[in-house]
Amino acid sequence: MASSVRFTVTPIKAEDLPDTSPDVSSRSSARVRFGSRESVNRSEPYSEASGGFTTSAGGDTPDRSNLEHGDGVKLSNVYINNSHAIDDDDFYDRNLALFEEEMDTRPKVSSLLNRLANYTNLTQGAKEHEEAESIGEKRKPSKSPQMGTFMGVYLPCLQNIFGVILFLRLTWVVGTAGVLQAMCIVFICCCCTLLTAISMSAIATNGVVPAGGSYFMISRSLGPEFGGAVGSCFYLGTTFAGSMYILGAIEILLMYIAPGAAIFVSDTPDGEASAMLNNMRVYGSIFLLLMSLLVFVGVKYVNKLASVFLACVIVSILSIYTGALVSAFSPPAFPVCMLGDRSLSQHELKDGQCAKTLLMPPDPLPQETANVSESFNGTDAPPVTATVLEKTTKLWLYFCNSSELNAVCDDYFLHNNVTQIPGIPGLASGVITENLWSSYSAKGDVLERGSHRSAHTPAVSNHYPYVFADITTSFTLLVGIFFPSVTGIMAGSNRSGDLKDAQRSIPIGTILAILTTSLVYLSCVLLFGACVEGVVLRDKFGDSVKGNLVVGTLSWPSPWVIVIGSFFSTCGAGLQSLTGAPRLLQAIAKDNIIPFLRVFGHGKANGEPTWALLLTAVLAELGILIASLDLVAPILSMFFLMCYLFVNLACALQTLLRTPNWRPRFSYYHWTLSFLGMTICLALMFISSWYYAIVAMVIAGMIYKYIEYHGAEKEWGDGIRGLSLSAARFALLRLEEGPPHTKNWRPQLLVLLKLDEDAHVKSPRLLTFASQLKAGKGLTIVGTVIPGNFLQTYGEALAAEQTLKLLMEKERVKGFVQCIVAQKPREGISHMIQSSGLGGMRHNTVVMGWPHAWRQSEDPQSWKTFINTVRVTTTAHLALLVPKNISLFPSNSEPCTEGFIDVWWIVHDGGMLMLLPFLLKQHKVWRKCSMRIFTVAQMEDNSIQMKKDLATFLYHLRIDAHVEVVEMHDSDISAYTYERTLMMEQRSQMLRQMRLSKSDREREAQLIKDRNSMLRLTSIGSDDDDETDGLDKSTDHRRVHMTWTKDKALQLLSNTQTNTASCCSTPEGFRDMLNIRPDQSNVRRMHTAVKLNEVIVNKSHDARLVLLNMPGPPRNTEGDENYMEFLEVLTEGLERVLLVRGGGSEVITIYS
Repeated sequence: MASSVRFTVTPIKAEDLPDTSPDVSSRSSARVRFGSRESVNRSEPYSEASGGFTTSAGGDTPDRSNLEHGDGVKLSNVYINNSHAIDDDDFYDRNLALFEEEMDTRPKVSSLLNRLANYTNLTQGAKEHEEAESIGEKRKPSKSPQMGTFMGVYLPCLQNIFGVILFLRLTWVVGTAGVLQAMCIVFICCCCTLLTAISMSAIATNGVVPAGGSYFMISRSLGPEFGGAVGSCFYLGTTFAGSMYILGAIEILLMYIAPGAAIFVSDTPDGEASAMLNNMRVYGSIFLLLMSLLVFVGVKYVNKLASVFLACVIVSILSIYTGALVSAFSPPAFPVCMLGDRSLSQHELKDGQCAKTLLMPPDPLPQETANVSESFNGTDAPPVTATVLEKTTKLWLYFCNSSELNAVCDDYFLHNNVTQIPGIPGLASGVITENLWSSYSAKGDVLERGSHRSAHTPAVSNHYPYVFADITTSFTLLVGIFFPSVTGIMAGSNRSGDLKDAQRSIPIGTILAILTTSLVYLSCVLLFGACVEGVVLRDKFGDSVKGNLVVGTLSWPSPWVIVIGSFFSTCGAGLQSLTGAPRLLQAIAKDNIIPFLRVFGHGKANGEPTWALLLTAVLAELGILIASLDLVAPILSMFFLMCYLFVNLACALQTLLRTPNWRPRFSYYHWTLSFLGMTICLALMFISSWYYAIVAMVIAGMIYKYIEYHGAEKEWGDGIRGLSLSAARFALLRLEEGPPHTKNWRPQLLVLLKLDEDAHVKSPRLLTFASQLKAGKGLTIVGTVIPGNFLQTYGEALAAEQTLKLLMEKERVKGFVQCIVAQKPREGISHMIQSSGLGGMRHNTVVMGWPHAWRQSEDPQSWKTFINTVRVTTTAHLALLVPKNISLFPSNSEPCTEGFIDVWWIVHDGGMLMLLPFLLKQHKVWRKCSMRIFTVAQMEDNSIQMKKDLATFLYHLRIDAHVEVVEMHDSDISAYTYERTLMMEQRSQMLRQMRLSKSDREREAQLIKDRNSMLRLTSIGSDDDDETDGLDKSTDHRRVHMTWTKDKALQLLSNTQTNTASCCSTPEGFRDMLNIRPDQSNVRRMHTAVKLNEVIVNKSHDARLVLLNMPGPPRNTEGDENYMEFLEVLTEGLERVLLVRGGGSEVITIYS
């Protein structure tokens, strides 16, 4: 019977369900989604009469499954607990109803474990991986990795570690450095890689390592900056390793397999080296092109050939051991021609004769030549009838420039005999005693037997058929050349995705491979020193043994085993490098930490890194153009050593910091081993080539800074962040030990900003001024208070924090943001001043704006909050900076070309007034301004002496400033001062007592403007600021008669009686207010403000900035509004003012 059901079952399609069984337990991860309508034929158990669609898991049928038909289909199932399914309360397990509201963000444990079980080892950030995750229908059943330790880690590491250096240069290293120093070189390099492998094993077993290998480990342990820098170095090292392997293959081809294939041939000995380099460049470029094409066509071919190449390596090494053992009984015949103690190149001996002259029969008797020779070499005497002639050889011709016996010959040639010695004396010959010690030489030196050095050694011409040293050798050079032969230890970690148990296989396989190769290298050093003549070991290209590969002369059964085997193994290693390097670059590019490498993250449809391969080929070509194996090897040594150094650093940091996530399964590590490995890496870098080391560090440093400033921000929980936290904790604890010394004092700012209703900063110039004052030094905390309840306004607080961070970034202020949510801004500011900072890293100076519209404000909270903040900072012994008219302050792009910064030093409160202009002048905006310091002298002061003392004080402070002492004579308090004070007190008392609303305040302004009243109180001087309460603006000072009448006053009282219940609600109380007389203390304060303002305006009207002591608020809070008025009068007529209030401690000193 057909029923219309809306559902989709993934990954099982509806039509694939068997008609006979409702059991779907074989797909435990199936999820039911809704939305498509299908007609499904059901047998009788699924008919409408059955009343439900039943699913089963493990044979149990849940009783909560039901099916509704029609458009309102609703299928409820106990197994649907995933957030990807329908979000419906009925779908959650009744046992977890307590957590049902959190299921969206906190999945059930079963769902989490199910997702972890389906984890795939693909490179992070790969788009294909993400698409495969989201589209379940397209996901193919992935083949589980089955490779074990031996095939997956051990053999790949062996193949990558053994390489061209073993076959082409190890014999030369042993002959040049001697057995003892060669053992030392091999031991140091192997220790370096072993310690690095231990650190790498700890990192690799601390969680899942996806594809990316060493780069992934370093970047996730040390952060994106170090990861990108070291990953780039590792990429360059792998790329140049490809160049080195290709050059090694070409050297084997042109030197030992097909010498006749050389394109460039030199007729003179001087041009042989350059001709060889050109041959290497041409053939190397051809080989690189062919290898790149092979890698481009398909990596699968490279992987198939890998086992063949590995077999070549193993067979070659076994042939060396076999040949060494055989040489103990029957040494191979490789005679070396010697002139004295100097070896001769048998390439030059065209006739093959290792002798000065030959005894030959005369020419007229050619038929008897054989008999003569035979009888001469035998026991019989020569026939009487024939005369034996002495004939010169090719060797004579080289040294005497003539074939005549009486020619003038080379002195060394005449004094030394030509002999033949065995090149391979054999294991039992005892030649190792001669090869124990080093025999370093300069470029162009003749190779001599180490234990029989000739005393007669003048400069030798390269036209003689000697074997010459092609480069100047030293211990450090040999270290740099040999080190690439121990690299390749990362091969196992790079294959982590193919391993059955990566966390077990990587440590065991890698360390066993390093121990194996180290044993092989050390034993080869001993065998070479014990079996081969020293002068043959130092012969890099085998000229003295007829151009044979030196290590090939020892191999059994034939030198061709080593030659062919080393050629193929070197080609294989080059292919492996050209395969691995582009993938490493692709992993870096896909992480998007180096923006300009983004293009190299793309490739073919199957993920092959085409563009990365192209860049790798170009860089490898640069290495091939160098054309010398001995010059390329130290370059890649630097890059590998830097990579290994940071692997050790990552392990040491994680161990020392004891981060909670550091739980490696490999437990045989210690931070001291990591530091030892790091030290050896650093030492080897500078030992092998200090200038290459510096270049590699500069490259890594440049990449690091580039990622830091322009790279994408990544947070990988790296160790450097943990190190920063530990260092910060240590520094904060050190700062807690005592208060800062006066010499170390600098303003650590807490900048209080106010946001409007749209979350925009009202005075952004306040932050600009802070940046000019700080110039990037010290602590800056930018704070704001959000009014409201924290539970309701948490989102607004986050938005405000983001706004402030963007503004700080725009103004280039480095610091921290703190947003506090409080019911009252006054309390929020107080809490912020008390609690901002941590330990010794706390603010000592508060910067806040002036409430410029405090008179026009509808409620007095703005200026009351300001005064409360002044009191809080005073109580906390903090300095306070209040810029007035902040909107007129210059921005960072408006430098002052000239002008003055005027300091009015009225009272001493720690020296802030002296220090602030000096700090401001460090910034480009104020740098060209001159500094003037004014101080006030009373009648009893000696102004001349004050000026001298102040100049001396500034000299000791090392501050350049013009000094001026202003004399303020005692004068009677002017009528203007009385009028100003009276006006201030009347206005403040009237507003305080009557508590006027907005409409009443406007009415009061009209009353004040009325000039025709009968009752005249007094004449009051008015200025611009006083008229802002509804009066017309006026630019000039003028007298305004403010009068009241009793009728108007009574009318005003009657209008406000409903809103007031104070003592002034009676006509008598109001009459008392009208009969007010100014307070004498207020008159004195107003007198000071007026007089100081006159002097300051007179002297500093043209100053770019005026710094002024800020008087403290009154102890009695009833006079707060009067205090604001005093400050207004004090700064009247000044364009830019910075009110400064010290924290009570000295901030400047004359002592060093």
